[in-house]
Amino acid sequence: MFDADFWNSRAHHIATPPHQAGTATGLEAWAVGQGLEGLCFFQTSGSEGQPKWVALAKAAFLTSGAAVNAHFAVTAADRWLIALPLHHVGGFAIVARAYLSGSAIVQDNTRWQPAAFVETCAHHGITLVSLVPTQVHDLVQKQLPCPASLRAAIIGGGGMSPDLAAAAKKLGWPVFQSYGMTEAGSQIATRPWLATQEAPGDDWLEVLPHWQTDVDTQGRLILSGPALAQGYALQEADGTWCWQPIGDSLTTRDLVEPRIAGGRRWLRFVGRESGFIKILGELVHLAPLQARLEALALLQNWVRLPVIVALPDSRRESRLVLVTETPDTADLLAAFHALTPAFCHISEVIHLAQIPRSALGKVNHSALTAMLRG
Repeated sequence: MFDADFWNSRAHHIATPPHQAGTATGLEAWAVGQGLEGLCFFQTSGSEGQPKWVALAKAAFLTSGAAVNAHFAVTAADRWLIALPLHHVGGFAIVARAYLSGSAIVQDNTRWQPAAFVETCAHHGITLVSLVPTQVHDLVQKQLPCPASLRAAIIGGGGMSPDLAAAAKKLGWPVFQSYGMTEAGSQIATRPWLATQEAPGDDWLEVLPHWQTDVDTQGRLILSGPALAQGYALQEADGTWCWQPIGDSLTTRDLVEPRIAGGRRWLRFVGRESGFIKILGELVHLAPLQARLEALALLQNWVRLPVIVALPDSRRESRLVLVTETPDTADLLAAFHALTPAFCHISEVIHLAQIPRSALGKVNHSALTAMLRG
């Protein structure tokens, strides 16, 4: 799939999402013109809603892959199943791990179907796989037992609830929560594979050895290490590209608690900066979505602007709800969905006689969220 020629090449790799080839137009030529070499570009969403591409050196994936292989004692006897898209680091990182360990890869390019996934694992004798919590939810919901060959299912892209993890383990699924991000080329911290490597608690993950971690005064994770992305490529409105370097360290939007116990470093995920949520493993910033919705509503002459609220969801982690005082929302939703990725589509519309607002008309988000959850 990706052999030594690929990993040693100075050529760039653009991990273009399906049906979005146009989003990378001119990116490779621009990168070459900038003197950049051997970078892998992965699309992500900027904090202001502007699409951007995270640039990771191929060597970063190999560094991460070596650490994950050591953590899970991966050998040439293992067989990986790629059940995540290769245009996401969670899927692509498996390729680096398999290349370093000499283990075999089976790639599942079909639409996610829990029963078919289990059958594929059993048929090919899969020993290792990476999944997101949504997929674990589906396996549990359908009460599908784990194939005997599987020794580790690494869960990333979001956190499993304790109840979901327990239900999966009851069905025999050896789930191991991990924590990572695109800028890290995959995992930063992961549950120990060996039962003898006792963690401080169920929600503590061991920091992989290639990372240096710290927290700022707000409790946000500061990350540095050889697998850190080099920067971002951003496309301006006129189609030109620009470079935003990361530097030696990255201050993330994630709130964490660090600890040293048993001579090893641990990390516990606490939450995210206000305004950021996870949907189906994707980090989503609510502010630009609300701004887009309001702009469309104004174009359609709405008097009272609607509000997007994120509510907990057992499968998706979060779902987006449109709260409105106007009964007819069809045209607004059609326009919004036409400009928004599918995972950010509105899943439900709730009509209220009056959205709670301040005397100045500002939405009282805490009161609104409490009302909806109640």
